[in-house]
Amino acid sequence: MSVGVVILAAGQGTRMKSALPKVLHKLADKPLVSHAIDTAKSLQADRIAVVYGHGGEQVLNTINDSNLAWVEQAEQLGTGHAVEQALPALADVDRVMVLYGDVPLIKQETLQALTDKAQQTELVLLTVNLDDPTGYGRIVRNAAGQVERIVEQKDAAPEELAISEVNTGILIADQSKLQQWIAKLENSNAQGEFYLTDIVAMAVAESIAVGSHQPEHEFEVMGVNDRVQLAELERRYQQVEAERLMRAGVTLRDPARFDLRGTLQAGQDVEIDVNVLIEGDVILGDGVQVGANTVLRNCRIAAGVQIKENCVIEQAEVGPEAIIGPFSRLRPDTKLAAKVHVGNFVEIKKSTVDEGSKINHLSYVGDAEVGKTVNIGAGTITCNYDGANKYTTVIGDNAFIGSDSQLVAPVEVAEGATIGAGSTITKNTPPNTLTLSRSKQMSLKSWNRPVKQPKD
Repeated sequence: MSVGVVILAAGQGTRMKSALPKVLHKLADKPLVSHAIDTAKSLQADRIAVVYGHGGEQVLNTINDSNLAWVEQAEQLGTGHAVEQALPALADVDRVMVLYGDVPLIKQETLQALTDKAQQTELVLLTVNLDDPTGYGRIVRNAAGQVERIVEQKDAAPEELAISEVNTGILIADQSKLQQWIAKLENSNAQGEFYLTDIVAMAVAESIAVGSHQPEHEFEVMGVNDRVQLAELERRYQQVEAERLMRAGVTLRDPARFDLRGTLQAGQDVEIDVNVLIEGDVILGDGVQVGANTVLRNCRIAAGVQIKENCVIEQAEVGPEAIIGPFSRLRPDTKLAAKVHVGNFVEIKKSTVDEGSKINHLSYVGDAEVGKTVNIGAGTITCNYDGANKYTTVIGDNAFIGSDSQLVAPVEVAEGATIGAGSTITKNTPPNTLTLSRSKQMSLKSWNRPVKQPKD
């Protein structure tokens, strides 16, 4: 049975009060509609069509996926009309599933169960029981418990408003039947729209048994209509991810103060303190410890690494048993080998630092190649930019760079060399030699310190 998915993403989202189309607002740093698209892809759907409308160019440019069928709904005339626009793009599938671009947390397992039930009947609905069903279309069942129809809130009678089982809008239907039903839709309702839900009564009239399924969690079918709901779903998403990681063996000091905005692959006995933000694709090896208030973005951290408080690591690689921080920043293209120490207020950019080297205090290392067991003193910088071009600094194994030194690239500090504190190095230095560049120190006995002049 082939399955096509249509994702409805044409709504304006006026309650968001934003120039950005609602489906492009982000949850876990990913547009809402991208969550729906990724879930549809996880089903291995044969075709995926996205119906867009308001802010169409923004949606197309942001998602930019040529594997999707993009369908414009120039006028928003209801969900039935939206699906009708997409059906030509799904003409060669057996079943059509309807998802929503503002319902980001629907699980693949839930949709797979819906798909499995569709093998027995031509129409299956995803429903949910709510304590407060206000605003949702109610599922009306007959005495035998079979689905009879869906009535929208504004069209419901008092006894129908008391029903707690509601329509989520998510369904799967036989493609040819869906075309027939949609062609018969009318807009004689309080909203003047073509309701997709009206196809249920049509199926019942044809003696088709309408199937139903319910998700494991209510939050899976919750949509986003305003920023309050967006924030609520963000917290729910983070709670689910935190629980998943803890069950997989990760220690989170406070799950409520953890944010995952990408993917995290963690080894055994990883410990993460509070207010840690993980973005993009992050890998943490066995025994990694991450201190509070740290940001990890698209980085690989090897086993046994200690990342202390208040660090930022972005597009960098850290070798085994390294110690980073507190207050360190590793910028893109930084590669640290095993047992490297990077300390307080140290920034490293586009540099390699070999095994056992230490850069512990208040230093900047950019566009550099640092050898093994190098010690770089406090306040040292590699002067890698002349205002137009970047140049490389090379520091050999076992070199010692004294505090407050400036290495003006392109320059090479040879193996075993020592740079005296306060030096500005502009030429290559010989190995196993002390190199200095300082003014001669003098003491002037006849000098008197200025004194403050009395006021008039």
